[in-house]
This record gives sequence, C-alpha cells and structure tokens, in this order.
Amino acid sequence: MWLLFGLATVAVVETYWRIPPAQLWKVSNSGFVGGIGRALVFVSFSAALAAIAVLPIVVDRLESRLAASLGIVAAVLCATVAWPGVQTPGDLDPKWSNGLAVAGVALAVVLSGWATLHGRPERPRTSAAGDRARLVVGAIVLFFAAPYIVAELGFFLDGVPLLGWIFQTGAIKPEPGSGNLHAAVHHGHHHGLDGFLLVVTALLLSRLLGGIRRPVLRTVTAAYLALMVVYGLTNMANDLWIEQVVKRGWTSWQIPDVLRPEASAAWAAMLAVAALFYFMFFRTRSQARASPPAVPGPQFVPPGR
Repeated sequence: MWLLFGLATVAVVETYWRIPPAQLWKVSNSGFVGGIGRALVFVSFSAALAAIAVLPIVVDRLESRLAASLGIVAAVLCATVAWPGVQTPGDLDPKWSNGLAVAGVALAVVLSGWATLHGRPERPRTSAAGDRARLVVGAIVLFFAAPYIVAELGFFLDGVPLLGWIFQTGAIKPEPGSGNLHAAVHHGHHHGLDGFLLVVTALLLSRLLGGIRRPVLRTVTAAYLALMVVYGLTNMANDLWIEQVVKRGWTSWQIPDVLRPEASAAWAAMLAVAALFYFMFFRTRSQARASPPAVPGPQFVPPGR
C-alpha cells in the first residue's frame, strides 16, 4: 500500500514540476516548487486517510505502549485533513495546515517499518477469503481509473485503442458552473484517483483484519475500511460523471460532491451503505480465536510412572 502511494507521489512531483500551471488545476506554482507543493497536498489528503487505516494494524502487531501512544498521535495528525480550511479544492497550493497530516503520514510509515521488522509476525498464508472478489473489484476500479492514472503522469488517452474511444480526456470542454474551457480530464491529480487509491487500500488491508487480536481495534478498523470503500467509489463516480457524462452534454445533473464530511443526504447515504458493507463483507473474527485449538502430540512417559 505504501509503495502504491509512493509511486503516486513521485508521479505528482514529476508532472507538476514539468507542466505549466495553466494546464493543471487550481495551482499557481511551477517547477520544483510546484511539484513538491502539490505532492504535499496529495499526501495530506488521501495518503493521510489511508494511514489512519494502517495504524490500528501496526499498533496491534507491535504490542507496545510506546507504539500505541505514537499511533494515537499519528491518527490525530492525519485526522486534521477533515478540519475546515485544510483541504480547499479551489486552491491546491500547499498551506502550513497541510503539514500536520503530512507529519501523521510520516509517523505512520515509521510505525509500519517498525512493525515489519520487530512486530508480531503474521500467520503465513497464500490466500484469504474473498480474494477473488477483491481481484474483480480491483480490476473494475482500475479500468475506470485509467484516465486519472495517465493524467497523473501528464498525458491523455487520445489515440489509445479502446480506452481513447470510451473515455474523453484531451477534448476541450467547458467546466460545469464556470464555462471556462479546459481539457475534459486535465493533466495532474484528480480526486477520482484519490478514490481509486482508497478503494485499493481498503481491499488490501481487509486481508489483515483477522490478524488484529484486540476486538475494539478490529471492529473500528473494519468499519473504517467499509466507509473507505464507499467514500472512494463515490468520489470516483463523482469525477467520472462530471468529465465523461456532464461534459459530453448528456445531462446537467451531477453526483453530489462528498470530498468533505458534512451533514447532508449524500453523506447519510454513504454511511448507510458503509454500515451495510461492514455487516456483509468486513466484519470478521480474530485469526487467533477462529483457529482450531492445538491437538497435543504424544508425550514420553518414563518407566515406572
């Protein structure tokens, strides 16, 4: 999971370093400053949300009071991403407030490394229940993330067989609400790709739920991953609908924006679907409790006893 976010961060730095701000979205810096700045904003959003899901897993595996304390600090820092004004879709230049979530992500990476080297080893296994479903869902979201993956790299799908016909990317279209002309899928980062990354993160981490021995951590992590799937899919659908349906002129109706948590019908619906997903797919028992009891082997009995 960290490798996935690391590659995305490198792509953001390269694209925003190389491409002028006029061809990107809501940024004003260029060159090295533009690349690093946009990468910090990216890390302080979707990477921070993914880090929150990692922390209970690594803290449970470390079984240390220090790790638990650091995990709480990292979670609080990452959660600042939801504070009003930290993430501003209309202005994607970095702010000092982004630094708190970035620090939380860095601490989560350190804890992940600590757990890998010195934490309780995971029970070896080659497969987990639901792996086929994970692969199918992963393949579907990968297909629909194609325009955002190439945009992250600074390219269009124009001329690519099949994908260039299904998805419009380089066509100049008016932006809904403003009328400004822009590429249908602008170069650079999209919240549709954030959605893809969060869905894949939830699919990967859901394989580790049974290894969490503390019931409270296991339940909280499972519920959070269920919400992460719904949140990621909704953001992907929102971005795709605007750029592939609304910008084609087929309708003016838009899927509601759910980037920031708020009291709204859209968020109520997401929470309801997340609860359904939790009870249907994410609720699990600890592997230690689910494993059958060990059968004692033969014992040597000394003569005369």
